[in-house]
Amino acid sequence: MTLKLMRALALWSGCLALMVISVLPLSLVVQALAAAGALALVLGAWLLAGRRSARVGGSLRLDEFRALPGSEYRLPVVLVCGKGAAGLFAVDADADANIAEPTAVRTTPNGCYVRVPSIERSPAMVAALLAARPQWRAQLSVMFVINPAMYADSAVVAGELRALCHQLSVVRRCALTLPLWVVSYQQASPGSRDVGGSGFTREKGSAGAESVWFSWESGGTSAQVRDNGTCASVEDWQRQDAAALTERMQIGVQMNAYAAWLAQYVAAHLIRNGRNGSRLPLAYAICRVASLPDHRPGSVWQHWIQAKTALVPTHLTGPTGGVLPVPDALLDLLPRHTGNTAARRATVIGIWLTAFAAVVAMSSSARQNTLLIRQLGDDLRRYASINETARQDQQAVALREAAFNVLHDDARRLDDYYRHGEPRSLGLGLYRAEQLRIRVWHAIGRYRPPTETAQAPGPVRLDTLSLFNIGSAELKAESTQVLINALVGIKARPGWLIVVTGHTDATGSTEHNLRLSRDRAASVRDWMQRMGGIPGSCFAVQGYGASQPIASNDTEQGRRANRRVDIRLVPEEGACGSLSAGAGPATPVAFRGTR
Repeated sequence: MTLKLMRALALWSGCLALMVISVLPLSLVVQALAAAGALALVLGAWLLAGRRSARVGGSLRLDEFRALPGSEYRLPVVLVCGKGAAGLFAVDADADANIAEPTAVRTTPNGCYVRVPSIERSPAMVAALLAARPQWRAQLSVMFVINPAMYADSAVVAGELRALCHQLSVVRRCALTLPLWVVSYQQASPGSRDVGGSGFTREKGSAGAESVWFSWESGGTSAQVRDNGTCASVEDWQRQDAAALTERMQIGVQMNAYAAWLAQYVAAHLIRNGRNGSRLPLAYAICRVASLPDHRPGSVWQHWIQAKTALVPTHLTGPTGGVLPVPDALLDLLPRHTGNTAARRATVIGIWLTAFAAVVAMSSSARQNTLLIRQLGDDLRRYASINETARQDQQAVALREAAFNVLHDDARRLDDYYRHGEPRSLGLGLYRAEQLRIRVWHAIGRYRPPTETAQAPGPVRLDTLSLFNIGSAELKAESTQVLINALVGIKARPGWLIVVTGHTDATGSTEHNLRLSRDRAASVRDWMQRMGGIPGSCFAVQGYGASQPIASNDTEQGRRANRRVDIRLVPEEGACGSLSAGAGPATPVAFRGTR
């Protein structure tokens, strides 16, 4: 992925993070801190992308890859690795003597071949190429070149195959699965002839000459012969030239033997080290060449032939110069892709990031809307559950006032959302509290404030010496002024229940004291009823005798204080009127006594 795409993804991720932060129900301080953290992460990703691009791009030395095609190149790009890969990039004997190093890139009309110096450098090579040519992501493949005549020990072959599988797995961890194909070259016998392209290419430096390739494609059991742009089975290829039939049949037998060695020592290791089919080669290909560089006596190929035929093969000698032919004929097996795959991959990543941010934002909005509706419903139920009739209960009144204030706050908040729009934490098309706004206002409209609770005045205490003579229940003439003063306070509370209670000291018998106290209270009641025009149903008369003293009866002063008549007003508004509406005088409830 290019530096521009990586930085574009970093910026897009930062924008999505800011959008999600604005939707989450966070305080302004927390939102500011979260936004600062998101911007810091974007800046860090921006700098890391630049450093990574510089580091990866620095591993690709352009002086070694001066023949690398441009970014618009759309043909297959093959990474060539293996011990025998150097023969495909060897310098021809007639080339310029000033060229001191072999070229690392070989371009043909059908593809581009890039040499990997060692298998262990494959992941770094892939990263370097993609840093310089990100458009080549879908064009890359790996070609492993293995020539059994170059190995003296089969353990070395197994080690290279294990290293190849490991490096391909490292590349695959970077979300890139490269097609793999195995190519091998067999040196022809010194006396072999090239009849009509029957066996091999003899031209020096024949980079563009046609070669005959025997290929076993993935999933196929029979070989295909690719010669001069055609593809045919071995039998058909042998019958194409009657003059060379015998030699072609010999070549077919040799290729089958060579394929058997590849199946035993190469394919078996690839299958054993691969966990899935992504590591299996697309094809195995063999080409006969006139000369094979670095062939050695006692190779694994000679040992294998000797074990199979019990014959000691003759060591092949011949020229070691020239360039090995490249398998252009097999490039048609590779998938062809056009377009900027790096941009496509960045687009997919951006889509996934957008989907993730959308899921987070929608989930948060749905939860906040659910909590809001649940809160409004609880406030409405709490307000309706309070007993509206218990208005004289101070605790019930306080609870009702608190519930009303909560509903009023809810109504103001919902009105604000209605006029100016709901906040982003409740938006995204999930806001549903508008249907509850009318219900809240209806509940508020039915509210009636409780009536003010009247405080009953303290009892009016009348001294019996100023009203009655000792032992008498008849009012004295001079008691009128005292009773008038008491009547004025009673008339100020119309409709209230008037309770008149009489009390005596402890002198005398209990029956006498009870009767005397009740008679004195009745005398006061009769006077007030007559002089004030108050219905008799508004009075309650009781006599307690000496049972409720307010001072000690052992002293004259205490006995004088205990001889009294108390007048109390009970705030039962409407009780006196309902009682007076009856058929006649009725005995007052709770405090009424008999004369």
